[in-house]
This record gives sequence, structure tokens and C-alpha cells, in this order.
Amino acid sequence: MDSGPAPDTGAAPLLIACALGIERFALRGVGLGAAGSGAAAGPVTVLRTGMGPQAAERAVSRALAGGPGRGVRTAVVATGFCAGLAPGMHPGDLVVADETRDPAGRTPCHGSRFLAEALARHARRARGGAGRTVHIGPVAGSNHVVRGAERAELHATGAIAVDMESAATLRSAVRGGARPVAAVRVIVDAPEHELVRIGTLRGGISAFRVLRTVLPAFFDWHRSSFLSGDELDGHAAPPDHPGRDVSL
Repeated sequence: MDSGPAPDTGAAPLLIACALGIERFALRGVGLGAAGSGAAAGPVTVLRTGMGPQAAERAVSRALAGGPGRGVRTAVVATGFCAGLAPGMHPGDLVVADETRDPAGRTPCHGSRFLAEALARHARRARGGAGRTVHIGPVAGSNHVVRGAERAELHATGAIAVDMESAATLRSAVRGGARPVAAVRVIVDAPEHELVRIGTLRGGISAFRVLRTVLPAFFDWHRSSFLSGDELDGHAAPPDHPGRDVSL
């Protein structure tokens, strides 16, 4: 299910892909933004893909093949919840991928530093100056929920978070040609706060509230996403680098 896209104003479209109904609910109303509205710079579609990499791949491929502004002009953001892999992460922290990776390969992300700084700026505004941690680094893809020892094994590869859709979403997006792509995830559980624990509900509520605040940063990134790499900070950092944080 997806939101109705805003009328095409001639600006590059933005496709925001998430897997779950609760994630789509957090992003509700985004499709109303359009150039000149003070929000989105062009037509925006929020696509609910369904869970898992296969569902994400199918849904994103269909949307880019038949949606407004189809072709390489459409920028794509994968978003929703994720599991943090690094010690010290907390529910409600944000993760910005500089690349997504899974057994099928790696997809570099565009403007990761710019996007992280935009998230930091808007989070401060939303929280009256208070900060929130944004982590930047590789996001791994999985076809199942990752727990325990498997989480530590993924972290040992350099990944800082894992989810089931981002890697497939971005790989599908760039299959037909280069386009700006990004992945932003909100941590719903972490090594010290796994889903099986009592704190799950509180962590989920925190992650939901954070996801509701990310849209202005997505729009900032979208407006700037077709600048050159030098202007935007544009290319992913080299693979296998340690994750890093942006002060919020």
C-alpha cells in the first residue's frame, strides 16, 4: 500500500519505502508535500513494501517502473525500524547508512553526512534543543530477525545495524541506473535492549516517535540530492570503515 503521490510539478520525485503498517502510519501525510508547499521539493510517494527482502525488491521495482517520474530521476529512501548492532546503542537512536550490504552485494548511499546533519538539526528543533544520537555506517540486510550471537557476528563485519528491507530496496532502486539513494533507520532494539526483553514496548514507542520526526530531513536531502558529490559530501565512505556518530 502506498500514499497517493503529490501532483507532478516537474521536480524530481522522491520514493520513501517502508515495510510495516506502523512505519507507514508514522509517516502519514508525507504524500501531501510538493514543491512550493514548504516541505517536499517534488512529488512524494510513501510505499509500504511488506516485510522481507523479496517483498521490498518486488514493490520497489514495480513502483519505479510505473510510478510518477519513473526512471533514474526518482530519489529513493529506505526507512523504518532496525536492530542496532553496536554496544551502547539505544532504542530511538537513528542510523544513517553510508552503504547497505547483504549477500547480493553492496549499494553506496548518497549524501550520508548531509542527511545525518539534517536529522540532527531537525531533532534539535523537535526536542527544544535536546539532542539525539545519529550513527553513520554500513547497514546489513537479513531475511530474518537477527538476535544474540548472529548480531555480534554481523557487527564484527563492520555493520552497525541490520534490517530486512534496506539493502534490497536500494539495490532494486539502482538496478536500472544511478540515482540518489539513502537509508535511515530508527533503532527499536539493541544489544542491551533486545526485543525479547521487557523494555520492548518502551523501545518501540520511542522508535515510533522518532520516525515521525524524520520527514523534514528527508526533504532537505531530496532538495540537495542532485548536487555534485563535492557539494553534498555525496559518496559513501570507504567500505569496512568503523561506524561514526553525529552529535545531536
